[in-house]
Amino acid sequence: MDRSPHTDAPTAEEARPAEEARREEEARPAGEEQQGEEAQPPEPRPGKRRRWIRRLALAVPLILLVPLLTALTVLRVNYMGDPADGTFTRGKDALWLGHAWVDGRKKDADVTALATRLKRTGIRDLYVHAGPLEHDGTLPASAYSNVRWFLAAVHREMPGIRVQAWLGDVLASEGSGGMRLESAPTRAAVVRSTREVLAAGFEGAHFDLEPLHSDDADYLTLLDALHGVTAARGVPLSVAAHQIDPLPGLHTARGALTGHPKWWSQRFFGQVARRVDQIALMSYDTMQPLESTYGGYVAQQTSLALEVTPETTDLLMGLPFYHQKGFGHWEHAETVAGAVRGVRLGLSRTDADRRNFGVAAYVDFAAHEEDWRAYQDGWVR
Repeated sequence: MDRSPHTDAPTAEEARPAEEARREEEARPAGEEQQGEEAQPPEPRPGKRRRWIRRLALAVPLILLVPLLTALTVLRVNYMGDPADGTFTRGKDALWLGHAWVDGRKKDADVTALATRLKRTGIRDLYVHAGPLEHDGTLPASAYSNVRWFLAAVHREMPGIRVQAWLGDVLASEGSGGMRLESAPTRAAVVRSTREVLAAGFEGAHFDLEPLHSDDADYLTLLDALHGVTAARGVPLSVAAHQIDPLPGLHTARGALTGHPKWWSQRFFGQVARRVDQIALMSYDTMQPLESTYGGYVAQQTSLALEVTPETTDLLMGLPFYHQKGFGHWEHAETVAGAVRGVRLGLSRTDADRRNFGVAAYVDFAAHEEDWRAYQDGWVR
């Protein structure tokens, strides 16, 4: 058919291909370029970006929260059950005492009150703060100038109780200041200071050096030297020990992330326990939020410690006789009652008949009446 000379409109046959091309273009996905043009990636739509941000914001807390909730559930379950019969004091408990007892501030009336407090308990050892040691390992005798009065008063009022010198210092393991155990002269000075306090009348030496990292060979070397001194005098060598990895290798992971490993490996705990006569695990400052999870944690720590402590070494589990608020220690969770129940559960499950076993209360000057009552009711009976 011919076109009219007065119009440019296509015939029906000519219009069909153009109409098909138009429909094809409309059906093409958004962002797709026509043939011959360079393809460009589509711009993300704002709504889609916001959805991904919201999903990520929900996923990250869940990733962190699930392992934490799992761990808390395990500890809560570990707190369940009944302790075995007979898992009470063996008469080998201990109490940390402040410096006031040996620097002249305490009087006879204070000793009498302490003797009344300790009557009919299981406490045998008093760790009396006689330091701190200087960073070079030395200790002036003036730091414990009133020790002979205190020893005489204790022997008079509390026969059978031993008074040990509590010695300690901050280590330079996480900073520039503090004692350096890698220094042989410093270790030698610590040994000399120990001889001096024993010569002054103390009936044992109790060391608390912190922060002490797991697998510190210099510390083991120091303990070997110290044990030779205490054994020669027939008195105990005692140490305060860090907690044990709740999961294998946890101290390594935390150390890499924070520079403060906190825990010892179970193997290192055993190495220390074999070199001393008494080891007190500081089972507090655990970061636990609930009494049940704290008690479950103490039960686990008790079992881990019993597994590697020789039967000839006294193993003591620490009790929190102090009160403060903070991320490391929640006083509503870290209670003496929770600790005692945890100790009894761990003892029941691992070695219920262990004789060289007890608890150690930290510390006399911060204790409340409720702490003493929980210790008496739960552990002494």
